[in-house]
Amino acid sequence: TATGALRVVLEHDLDAVDTAVRDALKAEGFGVLTEIDVEATLRSRLGDTEADEVGPTRILGACNPGLAHRALMTQRDVAMLLPCNVVLRGSGSGRTEVSFADPGDMVAVAGDTLADVAAEARERLTRVVAALGG
Repeated sequence: TATGALRVVLEHDLDAVDTAVRDALKAEGFGVLTEIDVEATLRSRLGDTEADEVGPTRILGACNPGLAHRALMTQRDVAMLLPCNVVLRGSGSGRTEVSFADPGDMVAVAGDTLADVAAEARERLTRVVAALGG
């Protein structure tokens, strides 16, 4: 079964945390392939009320090419779970929550054939959380 997300709450605004997250990911061999400003997207598509309900939220699609390659060579359908999502949520009080999708969720979908790749990815993301102060 899925083990859930890795989380840390930082005493900085979303933009400062975004920079720190990207730096910590880079130190573990991850790059950010995609970025979605959820609040701006909702504001442009649904309106201010819906965007305000969600608040400042950014989704970063992070990828470690070596781990992604290993996973894809083991189970091609894992592509549906790539890249790894990192969610940044600003609280408005100068705090930002950072959540990382647990790579163990890949195993829940693809079976035990990806256990070693998921374990290594989780170890790396755990070090990212620790580097951020969590």
